[in-house]
Amino acid sequence: NRTDGPTLLALTRQNVPQLRTSVPSDNPCSHGAYELVAASGEAKVSLFASGSEVEIAVAAQKELAGRGIATRVVSVPSLELLLAQPDDKQKAVIGNAPVKVAIEAAVRWGWDAVIGHDGVFIGMHSFGESGPAKDLFKHFGITAEATVNAALKRLG
Repeated sequence: NRTDGPTLLALTRQNVPQLRTSVPSDNPCSHGAYELVAASGEAKVSLFASGSEVEIAVAAQKELAGRGIATRVVSVPSLELLLAQPDDKQKAVIGNAPVKVAIEAAVRWGWDAVIGHDGVFIGMHSFGESGPAKDLFKHFGITAEATVNAALKRLG
């Protein structure tokens, strides 16, 4: 249906779990991002991730929620589509949590539009490594543990 912007078929060699368990009436990916896991109460932390990193965000959310910190997860399959949405829709998806964390197995480029210049970025700060995703995520610190620690540090 889309002829004027990004369209994709997302495939992976990684064994990732099915995280969206309900069937929405519309296609939430068509908006670029959607809340996958709601916070219990007013969110103190919002975790944003795309692709296989969403699994990391969900694991971090469970850990933070277990510590009594209201945390939500936003799946961002297309940053470009999210940023093309009207401001009110962007703000609704991004939310008002004081701590915003993006998790991406790439560089920070583009994420400041979502997490702000003072947001936390869990990702790569260099380029050129290759290997199994599990090993690379650990090497670059793209883990649920690193996400939890960064959120806790920012919460003070």
